[in-house]
Amino acid sequence: MDFIKIKSNVEEISSQFAQERGNRQKRRELVRSDFDDLAAAGFNLTGALGEQGGIWESVSASSRQICDLLRILAHGDSSVALVSSMHPSVLAFWFATPEVSAAENTAWQEQRNFCSETALQGHFWGTITSEPGSGGDVLNTKTRANRNSSGYEVSGLKHFGSGTGIMSYMITTAVVPGEAEPDVFFLDMRDVSLDGSQGAKLMFPWDGHGMTATQSHSVQFEGFPATRIAYPGHILDLGAAAGSFIACAFTAVIVGIVEVAVETARAQLEKRHTKMYAYEQVEWSQIEMESWLIEQAYEGMVTAVEQESPTAPRDTLLGKTAIAELAESVTTRLCKVMGGGTYSRHSPFGFWFQDVRALGFLRPPWVLAYEQLFQGGWFDSQLNDS
Repeated sequence: MDFIKIKSNVEEISSQFAQERGNRQKRRELVRSDFDDLAAAGFNLTGALGEQGGIWESVSASSRQICDLLRILAHGDSSVALVSSMHPSVLAFWFATPEVSAAENTAWQEQRNFCSETALQGHFWGTITSEPGSGGDVLNTKTRANRNSSGYEVSGLKHFGSGTGIMSYMITTAVVPGEAEPDVFFLDMRDVSLDGSQGAKLMFPWDGHGMTATQSHSVQFEGFPATRIAYPGHILDLGAAAGSFIACAFTAVIVGIVEVAVETARAQLEKRHTKMYAYEQVEWSQIEMESWLIEQAYEGMVTAVEQESPTAPRDTLLGKTAIAELAESVTTRLCKVMGGGTYSRHSPFGFWFQDVRALGFLRPPWVLAYEQLFQGGWFDSQLNDS
Protein backbone atom coordinates (compact mmCIF):
# COMPACT_ATOMS: atom_id res chain seq x y z
CA MET A 1 0.00 0.00 0.00
CA ASP A 2 1.56 3.33 -1.03
CA PHE A 3 1.33 6.68 0.71
CA ILE A 4 -1.42 8.05 -1.54
CA LYS A 5 -3.69 5.11 -0.72
CA ILE A 6 -2.88 5.29 2.99
CA LYS A 7 -3.60 9.02 3.04
CA SER A 8 -6.97 8.47 1.37
CA ASN A 9 -7.81 5.76 3.89
CA VAL A 10 -6.80 7.92 6.86
CA GLU A 11 -8.85 10.84 5.52
CA GLU A 12 -11.87 8.57 5.39
CA ILE A 13 -11.32 7.31 8.92
CA SER A 14 -10.74 10.82 10.27
CA SER A 15 -13.92 12.03 8.60
CA GLN A 16 -15.87 9.25 10.30
CA PHE A 17 -14.25 10.10 13.63
CA ALA A 18 -15.28 13.75 13.17
CA GLN A 19 -18.91 12.73 12.74
CA GLU A 20 -18.67 11.03 16.15
CA ARG A 21 -16.78 13.93 17.76
CA GLY A 22 -19.32 14.65 20.51
CA ASN A 23 -19.12 11.13 21.90
CA ARG A 24 -15.41 10.72 21.27
CA GLN A 25 -14.47 13.83 23.21
CA LYS A 26 -16.26 12.46 26.25
CA ARG A 27 -14.34 9.20 26.19
CA ARG A 28 -11.91 8.28 28.94
CA GLU A 29 -10.41 5.27 27.24
CA LEU A 30 -9.23 4.09 23.85
CA VAL A 31 -11.21 1.69 21.68
CA ARG A 32 -9.23 -1.09 20.07
CA SER A 33 -11.36 -1.15 16.94
CA ASP A 34 -10.06 2.34 16.07
CA PHE A 35 -6.55 0.96 15.86
CA ASP A 36 -7.70 -2.11 13.97
CA ASP A 37 -9.21 0.26 11.43
CA LEU A 38 -6.00 2.28 11.24
CA ALA A 39 -3.97 -0.87 10.73
CA ALA A 40 -6.31 -1.96 7.94
CA ALA A 41 -5.93 1.53 6.42
CA GLY A 42 -2.16 1.08 6.33
CA PHE A 43 -1.19 3.57 9.02
CA ASN A 44 1.03 0.94 10.64
CA LEU A 45 3.27 1.16 7.58
CA THR A 46 4.59 4.46 8.96
CA GLY A 47 6.56 2.17 11.27
CA ALA A 48 7.86 -0.20 8.60
CA LEU A 49 10.91 0.13 6.38
CA GLY A 50 10.38 0.87 2.70
CA GLU A 51 12.41 -2.12 1.56
CA GLN A 52 10.07 -4.37 3.54
CA GLY A 53 6.86 -2.84 2.22
CA GLY A 54 6.48 0.10 4.59
CA ILE A 55 6.66 3.81 3.83
CA TRP A 56 9.66 4.76 5.97
CA GLU A 57 12.60 5.80 3.82
CA SER A 58 14.57 8.26 5.94
CA VAL A 59 14.03 11.13 8.36
CA SER A 60 14.35 13.68 5.56
CA ALA A 61 12.19 11.80 3.06
CA SER A 62 9.50 10.47 5.39
CA SER A 63 8.79 13.23 7.90
CA ARG A 64 6.36 15.29 5.83
CA GLN A 65 4.31 12.32 4.67
CA ILE A 66 3.94 10.81 8.13
CA CYS A 67 3.19 14.18 9.70
CA ASP A 68 0.52 14.82 7.07
CA LEU A 69 -1.23 11.64 8.16
CA LEU A 70 -1.10 12.72 11.80
CA ARG A 71 -2.52 16.17 10.99
CA ILE A 72 -5.38 14.58 9.13
CA LEU A 73 -6.08 12.10 11.91
CA ALA A 74 -6.09 14.90 14.50
CA HIS A 75 -9.00 16.51 12.65
CA GLY A 76 -11.12 13.59 13.74
CA ASP A 77 -9.85 12.46 17.16
CA SER A 78 -7.14 14.16 19.21
CA SER A 79 -6.41 11.24 21.52
CA VAL A 80 -6.18 8.61 18.80
CA ALA A 81 -3.92 10.92 16.79
CA LEU A 82 -1.56 11.53 19.70
CA VAL A 83 -1.27 7.85 20.55
CA SER A 84 -0.75 7.05 16.86
CA SER A 85 2.08 9.59 16.67
CA MET A 86 4.03 7.48 19.15
CA HIS A 87 4.17 4.56 16.70
CA PRO A 88 6.53 6.04 14.07
CA SER A 89 8.22 8.25 16.68
CA VAL A 90 9.28 5.29 18.80
CA LEU A 91 10.43 3.25 15.82
CA ALA A 92 12.48 6.22 14.63
CA PHE A 93 14.99 5.27 17.33
CA TRP A 94 15.89 2.41 14.99
CA PHE A 95 14.97 3.78 11.60
CA ALA A 96 16.73 7.16 11.87
CA THR A 97 20.06 5.36 12.28
CA PRO A 98 20.48 3.04 9.28
CA GLU A 99 23.87 1.68 10.40
CA VAL A 100 26.01 1.60 13.51
CA SER A 101 29.57 0.50 14.29
CA ALA A 102 30.75 -2.63 12.50
CA ALA A 103 30.92 -4.74 15.65
CA GLU A 104 27.25 -4.17 16.43
CA ASN A 105 25.78 -3.60 12.98
CA THR A 106 24.61 -7.17 12.36
CA ALA A 107 22.60 -7.26 15.57
CA TRP A 108 21.36 -3.74 14.84
CA GLN A 109 20.06 -4.66 11.39
CA GLU A 110 18.32 -7.73 12.78
CA GLN A 111 16.59 -5.65 15.42
CA ARG A 112 15.60 -2.92 12.94
CA ASN A 113 14.09 -5.57 10.70
CA PHE A 114 12.26 -7.16 13.62
CA CYS A 115 10.73 -3.81 14.60
CA SER A 116 9.67 -3.19 11.02
CA GLU A 117 8.13 -6.65 10.71
CA THR A 118 5.99 -6.13 13.80
CA ALA A 119 4.49 -3.03 12.20
CA LEU A 120 3.84 -4.95 8.99
CA GLN A 121 1.98 -7.51 11.08
CA GLY A 122 -0.36 -4.77 12.32
CA HIS A 123 1.21 -4.06 15.72
CA PHE A 124 1.45 -0.59 17.24
CA TRP A 125 4.39 0.73 19.24
CA GLY A 126 4.22 3.20 22.11
CA THR A 127 6.33 4.63 24.90
CA ILE A 128 6.31 4.43 28.67
CA THR A 129 9.53 6.27 29.41
CA SER A 130 8.76 9.13 31.82
CA GLU A 131 9.10 8.74 35.58
CA PRO A 132 7.76 10.75 38.51
CA GLY A 133 10.42 13.15 39.78
CA SER A 134 12.62 12.95 36.68
CA GLY A 135 11.59 16.34 35.32
CA GLY A 136 11.07 14.67 31.95
CA ASP A 137 14.80 14.02 31.57
CA VAL A 138 15.45 10.40 30.62
CA LEU A 139 18.98 10.69 31.99
CA ASN A 140 17.37 10.94 35.45
CA THR A 141 15.81 7.49 35.04
CA LYS A 142 15.78 5.44 38.25
CA THR A 143 14.20 2.28 36.85
CA ARG A 144 16.62 -0.65 37.00
CA ALA A 145 17.34 -3.17 34.28
CA ASN A 146 18.84 -6.31 35.78
CA ARG A 147 20.46 -8.99 33.67
CA ASN A 148 19.12 -12.51 33.84
CA SER A 149 19.71 -15.74 31.94
CA SER A 150 17.47 -14.69 29.05
CA GLY A 151 18.30 -10.99 28.83
CA TYR A 152 16.99 -8.22 31.07
CA GLU A 153 14.10 -7.45 33.39
CA VAL A 154 13.07 -3.96 34.44
CA SER A 155 11.76 -2.73 37.77
CA GLY A 156 10.47 0.78 38.45
CA LEU A 157 7.52 3.14 38.33
CA LYS A 158 6.69 4.71 34.98
CA HIS A 159 3.96 7.13 33.93
CA PHE A 160 2.58 8.73 30.77
CA GLY A 161 2.48 5.34 29.07
CA SER A 162 0.33 6.55 26.17
CA GLY A 163 -1.72 3.74 24.68
CA THR A 164 -1.26 1.41 27.64
CA GLY A 165 -3.32 -1.70 27.02
CA ILE A 166 -3.52 -1.02 23.28
CA MET A 167 0.12 -0.86 22.17
CA SER A 168 1.75 -4.22 21.44
CA TYR A 169 5.25 -2.98 22.20
CA MET A 170 6.49 -0.04 24.26
CA ILE A 171 9.94 1.46 24.66
CA THR A 172 11.25 2.55 28.02
CA THR A 173 14.51 3.55 29.67
CA ALA A 174 16.30 1.90 32.55
CA VAL A 175 19.73 1.83 34.19
CA VAL A 176 21.80 -1.33 34.14
CA PRO A 177 23.65 -1.68 37.48
CA GLY A 178 27.26 -0.62 37.05
CA GLU A 179 26.58 1.60 34.04
CA ALA A 180 26.67 5.39 34.24
CA GLU A 181 23.72 6.21 31.99
CA PRO A 182 20.35 4.63 31.29
CA ASP A 183 19.64 2.89 28.02
CA VAL A 184 16.66 2.13 25.77
CA PHE A 185 14.70 -1.10 26.16
CA PHE A 186 11.47 -2.33 24.67
CA LEU A 187 8.70 -4.32 26.31
CA ASP A 188 6.38 -6.87 24.75
CA MET A 189 2.99 -5.81 26.14
CA ARG A 190 0.85 -8.21 24.13
CA ASP A 191 -1.75 -9.97 26.29
CA VAL A 192 -0.11 -8.65 29.47
CA SER A 193 -2.45 -8.33 32.41
CA LEU A 194 -1.95 -5.09 34.36
CA ASP A 195 -2.91 -6.61 37.72
CA GLY A 196 0.71 -7.26 38.73
CA SER A 197 0.61 -11.00 38.09
CA GLN A 198 2.97 -10.68 35.12
CA GLY A 199 5.24 -7.99 36.51
CA ALA A 200 3.23 -4.97 35.38
CA LYS A 201 0.65 -3.31 37.63
CA LEU A 202 -1.59 -0.38 36.72
CA MET A 203 -1.08 2.21 39.46
CA PHE A 204 -2.94 5.25 38.17
CA PRO A 205 -5.33 5.29 35.21
CA TRP A 206 -4.94 8.39 33.04
CA ASP A 207 -7.26 11.15 34.25
CA GLY A 208 -5.75 14.17 32.54
CA HIS A 209 -7.66 17.36 31.74
CA GLY A 210 -6.76 16.97 28.07
CA MET A 211 -6.11 14.10 25.67
CA THR A 212 -8.54 12.30 27.94
CA ALA A 213 -8.67 9.03 26.03
CA THR A 214 -4.95 8.38 25.50
CA GLN A 215 -4.68 5.85 28.36
CA SER A 216 -1.41 7.47 29.42
CA HIS A 217 -1.41 5.28 32.49
CA SER A 218 1.13 4.90 35.28
CA VAL A 219 2.51 1.38 35.60
CA GLN A 220 4.74 -0.26 38.20
CA PHE A 221 7.10 -2.82 36.71
CA GLU A 222 8.69 -5.54 38.83
CA GLY A 223 11.01 -7.94 37.04
CA PHE A 224 9.25 -7.40 33.72
CA PRO A 225 11.05 -8.96 30.71
CA ALA A 226 12.76 -6.39 28.50
CA THR A 227 14.87 -6.36 25.35
CA ARG A 228 17.78 -3.96 25.20
CA ILE A 229 18.35 -1.84 22.11
CA ALA A 230 21.01 -3.46 19.93
CA TYR A 231 23.27 -0.40 20.02
CA PRO A 232 23.80 -0.15 23.78
CA GLY A 233 25.30 2.90 25.40
CA HIS A 234 24.25 5.32 22.66
CA ILE A 235 20.95 6.67 23.95
CA LEU A 236 21.94 10.27 23.24
CA ASP A 237 23.14 9.52 19.70
CA LEU A 238 19.99 7.59 18.83
CA GLY A 239 17.78 10.22 20.39
CA ALA A 240 19.55 13.00 18.49
CA ALA A 241 19.14 11.20 15.16
CA ALA A 242 15.39 10.74 15.71
CA GLY A 243 14.68 13.91 17.68
CA SER A 244 13.81 16.30 14.86
CA PHE A 245 11.31 13.86 13.36
CA ILE A 246 9.74 13.17 16.74
CA ALA A 247 9.29 16.90 17.37
CA CYS A 248 7.55 17.27 14.00
CA ALA A 249 5.29 14.26 14.62
CA PHE A 250 4.06 15.49 18.00
CA THR A 251 3.61 19.00 16.66
CA ALA A 252 1.67 17.78 13.62
CA VAL A 253 -1.07 16.47 15.91
CA ILE A 254 -1.48 19.85 17.61
CA VAL A 255 -1.40 21.71 14.29
CA GLY A 256 -4.19 19.44 13.07
CA ILE A 257 -6.29 20.20 16.15
CA VAL A 258 -5.84 23.95 15.71
CA GLU A 259 -6.80 23.67 12.05
CA VAL A 260 -10.06 21.87 12.71
CA ALA A 261 -10.89 24.14 15.67
CA VAL A 262 -10.50 27.28 13.55
CA GLU A 263 -12.39 25.73 10.63
CA THR A 264 -15.27 24.73 12.92
CA ALA A 265 -15.43 28.18 14.50
CA ARG A 266 -15.38 29.91 11.11
CA ALA A 267 -18.29 27.77 9.91
CA GLN A 268 -20.32 28.58 13.01
CA LEU A 269 -19.54 32.30 12.85
CA GLU A 270 -20.14 32.70 9.14
CA LYS A 271 -23.75 33.82 9.48
CA ARG A 272 -23.05 36.45 12.13
CA HIS A 273 -19.55 37.64 11.33
CA THR A 274 -20.85 41.03 10.14
CA LYS A 275 -22.49 41.54 13.55
CA MET A 276 -19.54 40.56 15.70
CA TYR A 277 -18.63 42.98 18.49
CA ALA A 278 -15.39 44.92 18.26
CA TYR A 279 -13.75 42.72 20.87
CA GLU A 280 -14.75 39.59 18.94
CA GLN A 281 -13.36 41.10 15.74
CA VAL A 282 -10.03 41.80 17.41
CA GLU A 283 -9.85 38.32 18.91
CA TRP A 284 -10.72 36.72 15.59
CA SER A 285 -8.01 38.75 13.85
CA GLN A 286 -5.55 37.55 16.49
CA ILE A 287 -6.72 33.98 15.87
CA GLU A 288 -5.97 34.34 12.18
CA MET A 289 -2.54 35.87 12.80
CA GLU A 290 -1.52 33.26 15.34
CA SER A 291 -2.88 30.43 13.19
CA TRP A 292 -0.76 31.76 10.33
CA LEU A 293 2.30 31.83 12.59
CA ILE A 294 1.63 28.24 13.61
CA GLU A 295 1.55 27.17 9.97
CA GLN A 296 4.79 29.05 9.22
CA ALA A 297 6.59 27.61 12.24
CA TYR A 298 5.43 24.10 11.42
CA GLU A 299 6.47 24.45 7.78
CA GLY A 300 9.86 25.71 8.95
CA MET A 301 10.29 22.65 11.14
CA VAL A 302 9.47 20.16 8.41
CA THR A 303 11.53 22.00 5.79
CA ALA A 304 14.57 22.02 8.07
CA VAL A 305 14.26 18.25 8.44
CA GLU A 306 13.72 17.69 4.72
CA GLN A 307 16.78 19.76 3.84
CA GLU A 308 18.85 18.00 6.51
CA SER A 309 19.79 21.39 7.91
CA PRO A 310 22.53 21.26 10.55
CA THR A 311 20.30 23.48 12.68
CA ALA A 312 17.28 21.16 12.37
CA PRO A 313 17.41 19.99 16.02
CA ARG A 314 17.23 23.57 17.26
CA ASP A 315 14.80 24.67 14.55
CA THR A 316 12.35 21.91 15.42
CA LEU A 317 12.67 22.60 19.14
CA LEU A 318 12.02 26.31 18.54
CA GLY A 319 9.04 25.51 16.34
CA LYS A 320 7.54 22.94 18.69
CA THR A 321 7.84 25.24 21.70
CA ALA A 322 6.51 28.27 19.85
CA ILE A 323 3.55 26.29 18.52
CA ALA A 324 2.80 24.99 22.00
CA GLU A 325 2.43 28.60 23.16
CA LEU A 326 0.52 29.74 20.09
CA ALA A 327 -1.88 26.80 20.02
CA GLU A 328 -2.93 27.48 23.58
CA SER A 329 -3.42 31.15 22.74
CA VAL A 330 -5.50 30.41 19.62
CA THR A 331 -7.82 27.97 21.38
CA THR A 332 -8.22 30.35 24.33
CA ARG A 333 -9.26 33.12 21.94
CA LEU A 334 -11.63 30.76 20.15
CA CYS A 335 -13.36 29.99 23.44
CA LYS A 336 -13.75 33.72 24.12
CA VAL A 337 -15.21 34.43 20.68
CA MET A 338 -17.51 31.43 20.74
CA GLY A 339 -18.85 32.46 24.14
CA GLY A 340 -19.95 30.82 27.35
CA GLY A 341 -21.27 27.79 25.51
CA THR A 342 -17.71 26.50 25.29
CA TYR A 343 -18.00 25.54 28.97
CA SER A 344 -20.55 22.93 27.90
CA ARG A 345 -19.45 19.41 27.17
CA HIS A 346 -21.60 19.62 24.08
CA SER A 347 -19.12 22.13 22.63
CA PRO A 348 -15.85 20.85 21.16
CA PHE A 349 -13.84 24.01 21.84
CA GLY A 350 -13.13 23.46 25.52
CA PHE A 351 -11.86 19.96 24.75
CA TRP A 352 -9.60 21.25 21.98
CA PHE A 353 -8.24 23.92 24.32
CA GLN A 354 -7.16 21.27 26.80
CA ASP A 355 -5.89 18.91 24.11
CA VAL A 356 -3.44 21.35 22.51
CA ARG A 357 -1.84 22.03 25.88
CA ALA A 358 -0.37 18.54 25.71
CA LEU A 359 2.35 19.70 23.29
CA GLY A 360 4.17 21.65 25.98
CA PHE A 361 4.46 18.51 28.09
CA LEU A 362 5.61 16.18 25.32
CA ARG A 363 9.29 15.42 25.06
CA PRO A 364 11.03 17.64 25.74
CA PRO A 365 8.62 19.12 28.31
CA TRP A 366 8.54 22.82 29.14
CA VAL A 367 11.44 22.87 31.61
CA LEU A 368 13.85 20.94 29.40
CA ALA A 369 12.70 22.70 26.24
CA TYR A 370 13.47 26.15 27.58
CA GLU A 371 16.70 24.97 29.18
CA GLN A 372 17.85 23.63 25.81
CA LEU A 373 16.65 26.73 23.95
CA PHE A 374 18.51 29.05 26.30
CA GLN A 375 21.75 27.09 26.34
CA GLY A 376 21.60 26.43 22.60
CA GLY A 377 21.07 30.09 21.81
CA TRP A 378 24.18 31.15 23.66
CA PHE A 379 26.20 28.28 22.25
CA ASP A 380 25.20 29.16 18.68
CA SER A 381 26.11 32.80 19.30
CA GLN A 382 29.55 31.80 20.54
CA LEU A 383 30.09 29.70 17.42
CA ASN A 384 29.09 32.59 15.18
CA ASP A 385 31.37 34.99 17.04
CA SER A 386 34.30 32.64 16.62
